[in-house]
Formats: sequence, structure tokens, C-alpha cells
Amino acid sequence: MEFKLNFQDSKTKARACTLITDHGKVETPIFMPVGTAATIKGVHQTDLKKDINPDIILSNTYHLYLRPSEKIIEKAGGIHKFMNWDRNILTDSGGYQVYSLSNNTKISEEGVKFKSHIDGSSHVFSPERAINIQKSIGADIIMAFDECPPYPCDYSYVQSSMHLTHRWLDRCIKEFINTPSKYEYNQTLFPIVQGGTYKDLRKRSAEYISSANCHGNAIGGLSVGEPADEMYEMTDLVCDILPNNKPRYLMGVGTPINLLENISLGVDMFDCVMPSRNARNGMLFTIDGTINIKNKKWKDDFSAIDENNYSFVDLNYSKAYLRHLFISKESLGKQIATLHNLAFYLWLVREARKQIINGSFEKWKTITVKRMNNRI
Repeated sequence: MEFKLNFQDSKTKARACTLITDHGKVETPIFMPVGTAATIKGVHQTDLKKDINPDIILSNTYHLYLRPSEKIIEKAGGIHKFMNWDRNILTDSGGYQVYSLSNNTKISEEGVKFKSHIDGSSHVFSPERAINIQKSIGADIIMAFDECPPYPCDYSYVQSSMHLTHRWLDRCIKEFINTPSKYEYNQTLFPIVQGGTYKDLRKRSAEYISSANCHGNAIGGLSVGEPADEMYEMTDLVCDILPNNKPRYLMGVGTPINLLENISLGVDMFDCVMPSRNARNGMLFTIDGTINIKNKKWKDDFSAIDENNYSFVDLNYSKAYLRHLFISKESLGKQIATLHNLAFYLWLVREARKQIINGSFEKWKTITVKRMNNRI
């Protein structure tokens, strides 16, 4: 993977970068739509590519391992061929889902024993197993296997968890180096900074992750219930330690405001289920705040969903029609809302990139955050 720092904002830590894999170019800051089970729920790949137009999307190792299995995906020729997507893909290691979705999880030095949330069957993920599954899936960027402690969590547990994550990383790197690629393109491994909301642990973890000298680095264990100010404090601290010449990925974040604030702290890459999950519940994100389209106030509002026209759906349908779809429980409503929200998120990070390049990011961010902090 190639990485280039194109522009550094002079008033904040925001930056515009480019990373290139064998599946193409990714311009940052970037938001990665989440296709947990090799699909963005309710969105055809054609609409995803032509309308939302992301450089990279995310899928999840835990879910793909359980269904359809990494063997099926490998038999199909890898995840790109399996889901008919010829751009970049990143896979989470599945660690977070093992802890959050599974029953009777048991963590040891060797790895994690867990039961499937689907059928209760027993499974084991070790660092080596997580790497091999991700090699079979075939994403361009794969993640090290880590433990993500809950919030709140006492210092001693977070410290122990952090050291376990570091030891697991050493095993992930060894397995990644020593096992051959299964496809004709290269894969890149990102390690993950942990440490909860404890400054000294975050510092030590960021230093350890930096010393691993991988091609990019991720920040995990945030957006798990902590106040936004604590998230920003941890991100700021970690970004000051992680190397400047490599991409920084903040996992599982967040709201549109979270994105802009963390971009200003030096983060390059984001993913979150929020725009698609909230869309399926009738929440629309806009530059002027959030809309609950199921509210009665929209029942006879025949104006366009969004005059800014982020997605083709925005001018094609009215708020009243979209509300009708939700109230009638028509699946098209969820699809329209998802397309709008994802298109808005992609517009937002790309507009941030333009503002960084133009030297106007700080002023634009301040105005935009105030505009978005509103319920319409």
C-alpha cells in the first residue's frame, strides 16, 4: 500500500491524504460505509458505486465467518468477486462482535472462545485464526485481532486488556508475514490502539502500535459510551503519537459532528453503522441537523427530501412520500433514507477534504458543526 500526505491544515491537525492499494485510490478524509455481511443493507452495488461512490467500504470478519463462511468466499475468488465490488474493502477482525454479540465469551492468552449469536455453536478466534480468515476473505486492508474493553471499565482490567492486545498483535504480524497471500493482490495489516479513556494507557498503546511499523494504524475502543469530549481527548493524544506518514483510522465513529471534530485532530478514515442503521429507523442527517421523518409534521410536506441533492433520491421524492413509506412499513423507505444518509456522509468528508486543501477548514468546520447540531 502506498500513502501520501497531500495537504496539512495550518490551523488544525486536519490533513488530506491519498492511499493506494491494488484495488485503487482512496482520498482522505474518507468515510467507509459498513457492509457487515458483504452488503450495505438495502443498497444495490450499482447504486453504491454510482450514487454514493465510496473509495472503500467495510465488511466484518465475524459475520462473514459465520455466514456464508470464509471457505465459500474463498471458493468464489475472494470477497470482491463474491459481492461484485471492484474497489477497496477493509475487514474488521471481528473482535468487537465476538465480545458484543456472542454468548459465554471466554478470553484467554490463546484467544477467545465464543458461541455464535445465530445458532449457539461454539467457535474459537485466535490472532492467527483471525488473520487466516481475513486472508481467505481477501479484503485489501485487514485488522489485527484485539480485545475491546467496555465502558466504563476499571484501570487494572483495561491495562491487562491492552497488554493482551499487544501480545496478540505480535502473533498477528508473525502470522501475516509467514502465510502466503491467497489472491493476486496485496493485503495490508493495521494494528489497533487500545487503552480505554486512560491517558497513560492510550499513550503506551499508541507508542507500542507505532513501533510495530505497519503500513497504517487504527484507534479502537472509542465510541463505546464515553462522552464525546473524552473521545476527542483520546484521539488527540493518540494522533500526536502515531506516525504522520501513515493513515489513521478511527473505528466505529460516528455522528457527522464526530467526523469533523476528529478530522480536525488528524484522523483520516472512519466507519460507522449510524448513517444506515439510523436511516432504517427514519432518521435523516442533513447539513442543518437531523430529521425524524416519521414525525407528523412531515405528513403534508411535499418539498424534496434534501434540496442539496447529495443522492438521486433527494430531489426525486418528497418528505411526505418518504414519511408515508415509513408509516406504511414499506421497505423502499429504508432504502431511500439509507441512500440519502450515506451520500450525505460521503459529501461531508469530501467537502472537508476540499476545505483542507483550500486552507479554509477551521472556519468551515466551526460553522458546519453549529449548523448540524440541531433537530429539524
